[in-house]
Amino acid sequence: MRFFNTRAVIYLLLILLGLCSAAPNFLNAKAQENLPAWFTHNTLKLGLDLQGGSHLLMSADTTPLINGAVERAAEQLLAQLRENKIAYAKPQTDGTRWQLSLRNAANLEKAKALATEHNRTPAGVRMFKVAGQENTLSITLTEEYIAQIRKDALDRSLEVVRRRLNETGLVEPSISKQGDDGVLIQMPGVSDPAYIRQLLGTTAQMSFHWVARPQSTIPTMTVLSSQDQQAYTLEKQVAMKGEHISDASLGFHQNTGEPVVTFALDNVGAKLFGDMTRKNIGRALAIVLDNEVITAPVIQGVIGSGRGEITGNFTSSEASDLALLLRAGALPAPLAVVEERTVGPDLGSDAIQMGLFTGVLGAALVLLFMTVIYRGWGLIACSSLTINIGLIFGILSLLNATLTLPGIAGIILTIGMAVDANILINERIREESARGKRAMAAINAGFDKAYATIIDANVTTLIAVSLLFMFGNGPVRGFAVTIAIGLVTSMFTSIAVTRVLIKWHIRKRQRDVLSFSGFAMLDRLSKRNTNFLGGRFMGLALSAILSLGSVALFFGAGLNYGVDFTGGTLVNVKTEQLSVQGLRSNLLAHDFDRASIQEFGDDKQFLVRLPAHSGDKQLSANEIDSLKAAILSEDPAATFPRVDMVGPKISGGFADASILAVLLAAAGMLVYLWIRYESHFATAAIATIGLDITKTIGFFALTGLEFNLTAVAALLALIGYSINDKVVVFDRVREGLRADPNAPLLHVLNESISSTLTRTLFTSATTILAILPMAVAGGDAVSSFAKPMLFGIIVGTSSSIFIASPILYFLGVWREQKGLKQLRPSAEEVRESLALMP
Repeated sequence: MRFFNTRAVIYLLLILLGLCSAAPNFLNAKAQENLPAWFTHNTLKLGLDLQGGSHLLMSADTTPLINGAVERAAEQLLAQLRENKIAYAKPQTDGTRWQLSLRNAANLEKAKALATEHNRTPAGVRMFKVAGQENTLSITLTEEYIAQIRKDALDRSLEVVRRRLNETGLVEPSISKQGDDGVLIQMPGVSDPAYIRQLLGTTAQMSFHWVARPQSTIPTMTVLSSQDQQAYTLEKQVAMKGEHISDASLGFHQNTGEPVVTFALDNVGAKLFGDMTRKNIGRALAIVLDNEVITAPVIQGVIGSGRGEITGNFTSSEASDLALLLRAGALPAPLAVVEERTVGPDLGSDAIQMGLFTGVLGAALVLLFMTVIYRGWGLIACSSLTINIGLIFGILSLLNATLTLPGIAGIILTIGMAVDANILINERIREESARGKRAMAAINAGFDKAYATIIDANVTTLIAVSLLFMFGNGPVRGFAVTIAIGLVTSMFTSIAVTRVLIKWHIRKRQRDVLSFSGFAMLDRLSKRNTNFLGGRFMGLALSAILSLGSVALFFGAGLNYGVDFTGGTLVNVKTEQLSVQGLRSNLLAHDFDRASIQEFGDDKQFLVRLPAHSGDKQLSANEIDSLKAAILSEDPAATFPRVDMVGPKISGGFADASILAVLLAAAGMLVYLWIRYESHFATAAIATIGLDITKTIGFFALTGLEFNLTAVAALLALIGYSINDKVVVFDRVREGLRADPNAPLLHVLNESISSTLTRTLFTSATTILAILPMAVAGGDAVSSFAKPMLFGIIVGTSSSIFIASPILYFLGVWREQKGLKQLRPSAEEVRESLALMP
């Protein structure tokens, strides 16, 4: 008993720490004032879909930098060849490869040696590979050097973006790296990111070039003016780079009063600019910004102060923006918008209310169900569930996680699934008690037998969830994180906390035989060996027909793909003045003939879809501004609660990642079950999962629900849930075969289904009760998750009984015919056989 008390104290301390970590989320501002900052700052952050704001994913185009690296390497080599008097023909460039022909093949080895002299970056990375054959010399950039170029460009882009956004005064913008070439910007409270998009889409590469003299032999280039498209012939060589500008601000011309940009140079730039102007009085110096001439004044005298001004018929706003760009510095590579999502503050507050209402109601239904079914034992399960919810919030707060709408859905789903372990334990204890065991013996045996099942069931679910995290985007990752944390905390509360509570509950009647309540009909089914596999042929045939019908629906009617997979623009429009026909006429008048319109949610709300242009590689972000302007021209009071724009590059990546995630989830579970059970157990489970998933896809096709990333999250959650159910049944089958290896397989399967039937139905009931409020009252935002989950739970529960077990039966019979055993020897059997050996 001393060990029991020590263990209880440790559990209590862990629970208190978790609940204290969650507490700041529920304290009002007045209460937080009297607490230390390190404690009150330990809170969850709300995602943009809950508080409103904008999300921009921008892709850095590093192709010019890579091409520039090839050109620099080539120019360096050509200079060395000229210096060593090695004649060559005109070089050729092909992407990251550059080659030339030598006039004399005998010089090839010497040329290769010259090429490899300066072939390392300061960090020691080899820049290019040198190859030669006959009289042809080629250099090719290495993958390591290309990766370094991209990494450096992305790191510098992050810093420039951060400086630019800080200059705008945005409240706590979140800027992070996404993949190999992406910059993710999240801006709470920004409901129209057009200005930010334009600000970040401007590279602001500034340079100074002399206007070329007539008959000059120096290489030149033609650049147009940003004002009147006048063509300027400039020297190609940069006279001074814009990186020497240390400060810039809005000013006004002392004579005309027009807005100008005044700038200051650093010490190196000031000296260089002074020398330039001293030697070139009377020449025009062009200021070039992103390949456009802003102004080209004639140098009237020496400018040695390191200060100057840029004129260009600016408005005050344009001059201020240009000054901001120069202060923040130039982007090393252009950034293009590949994904943009905006949620209005009203829609965010509605999502919070919906999440709270459906979550609380779902949890209340689960707690009520457990209390009614198990009474006192149910109250213990409810206590564990309540602690589990608190620990989920505590760990999320400790990680400073961001709570999103899919994250709330994950917590709600976890509430339903977390009860499963308690039901397993209760049913095991009830079985042991029915055999006449006294309280403490029944509890210990029940926990021991349920332990392996709980671990197997949760690990298989975690496989699906981990892949969802690996291949999902931000909100879907939030869903995966909450599910994963919920599974881990539920294992702790069900195995550890529940055990302590149960032992405390029966401390005064340890020698009594425990009694449980339940549905009488289910008890009768559990006590007799019902022939569930009697209709195995009919069950498999019906399942096959439904799955084939679902496949036909998929290839026939198809799925209602969201912009996550198709690319394009989706705008939620709220207008009091326009009808569907009026909105359609308005958009047609503004050349939006590709737009499709449908009524959405409440009256006077519509969804406008614009598919991506065929062949587009990037997202046409300015199209959304034109669409909004067209609608506002008819109804100035119109609002846009939600905007989603996804470029073809991102949508294609989502589709590939989703397919890969589902396949890897199936493969991971197959391997795990193969190791833990046998090949035919794993095959039966995965085959049944395949049938479940095809039916769920058919459900999407039949109902027309939007198939988006939330739907993918639902599919992977269903895979985890369904495999969880199969593992519970198969664990009983394995237990039965271990107890009596010679028992008929059909008898063992029927008995296993009967003994787990109560748990199967109760777990399904609690999960359905948790999700039902979200499916009914959650609205369109979560309908692609909640409704398929309800359908999938019903399909997954029935398939555990009528599909997975028959498949396992036929595979088991096939193994018997081949003379194979149903199970490999256990560790204990191996030890016994070794002990008997002479």
